[in-house]
Amino acid sequence: MKIKGKIVKVGNVKDISQTFRKRELILKTIENYPQTLAIEFKQSNCGLLDANFCNKGQAVEVSINLKGREWENPDTKEIRYFNSIEGWRVREYKEEVTTQDQAPDREDDLPF
Repeated sequence: MKIKGKIVKVGNVKDISQTFRKRELILKTIENYPQTLAIEFKQSNCGLLDANFCNKGQAVEVSINLKGREWENPDTKEIRYFNSIEGWRVREYKEEVTTQDQAPDREDDLPF
């Protein structure tokens, strides 16, 4: 799945343990009703956010996986559900502009 949006923030690498690290990208989607999403990049994918186009305000396209898991509280036996968005590719996004978007459609646009 791919998400297009503008970068709000690129987080620092966090070493969770000696063998696990992650980094967060905050993205505001480009759509009629924009959403602000926190996308996690893990392990070697943390370095993807070092690209020269990964700056605040830059439009990017991020390839993601949606992850979900179930957790049962051992004391109360209550079941809870957690979701996460995991990024695995990021690239610069340039909006394509069609010729219809560039000039108004006018029938009287004649040179004489």
